[in-house]
Amino acid sequence: MVRKRDDGRWEGRIVIGHKKNGDSIFRYLYADTQKELTAKLRQSIDAYQGVELTEQSRMTLSEWLDQWLDRRMAGTVRGDTLDGYRRDLDNHVKPRLGQKQLTKISPADLKDLYAYLLEHGRLSKGRDNGRGLAPATVRGIHTTLHHALKTAVEEGLLPANPAEGVTPPKLPRSPKGILNNDQLDTLMAAISRDPLWHDFFYVELTTGLRRGELCGLKWRDFDSETGTLNVRRTIHMKKGGGLSEGDTKTYAGMRAILLPKSTVQLLRERKRAALTEGIFPDPLKPENPTHPGGAYRRLKKLLEEAGLPNIRFHDLRHTFATHALAGGVDAKTLSGILGHTKASFTLDTYAHVTGDMQRHAAGIVGDFIQDIL
Repeated sequence: MVRKRDDGRWEGRIVIGHKKNGDSIFRYLYADTQKELTAKLRQSIDAYQGVELTEQSRMTLSEWLDQWLDRRMAGTVRGDTLDGYRRDLDNHVKPRLGQKQLTKISPADLKDLYAYLLEHGRLSKGRDNGRGLAPATVRGIHTTLHHALKTAVEEGLLPANPAEGVTPPKLPRSPKGILNNDQLDTLMAAISRDPLWHDFFYVELTTGLRRGELCGLKWRDFDSETGTLNVRRTIHMKKGGGLSEGDTKTYAGMRAILLPKSTVQLLRERKRAALTEGIFPDPLKPENPTHPGGAYRRLKKLLEEAGLPNIRFHDLRHTFATHALAGGVDAKTLSGILGHTKASFTLDTYAHVTGDMQRHAAGIVGDFIQDIL
């Protein structure tokens, strides 16, 4: 239907869905000229082709985000992860876009939101303090929004995901703190002089487990006959103190790792003297797992005493992965060991190593061809 309004503007509408009683749901469009309106109508007809929206599509973005968090995400992610989603959406998304109708959220809205957050998004006591959020934080907000809007599309509330048309902020690539061969030898020598922490760090350096995964290991996870270690849980530090046990970071994080022979032997010997269900109990409170914070502090002390770079605990994981790739472990196998969801993520993360490997392979092929010629 197209008509000219009393104010001189042109109005048109298209059917985008139906109510429970069968009545049509319309989308209204306006333009200054009939030609401009016709173009808008064609564009909207294409956008809503094959789409059948419901009455709920009239809800605001704020209303949908609350439903998504409470009815779709609760119980599917860790409690602290859900709290993080809610905090980001409440603090940074709802104040600027929350009252807008869900179906009217556009890629331009999201681009404007991200630009604002990068410039003024940081809050102090609930108020804008004039500073921007880090690109990584804005990128995380985009990921959460993308997921929520994708679910809205799947449930017939949106014709398309507006977040698909938005590129999130790029993350500055910071160099990973990877120990070279000599530095790794120095660290291994340092932990050998620390009987309390030796086994903990030896297992880390030979498996590349995440810190919480290592702290959460139990003897029932270790099969001494097959030499495998099942990664089933992780230990989290709770705000305000204390620890909680939860699932691994991703579904791929639940995995079985075939251990090196030296690590199998170390764990067999350790198990014979074990008095707790945890492989690495807290040294002071053995009924509890090793505290991730305590492991971090001990690493820092070891690095300082050995004169090594002040790397993060997670960089031990990067060190393991880098040396594994350089030693010939293929990316698919390494991805499984590390618990990555996709091998492509492993390749992207360790592109510096795969680049060196490709150059090495090119040299071998070049020498081979030269010998033939």
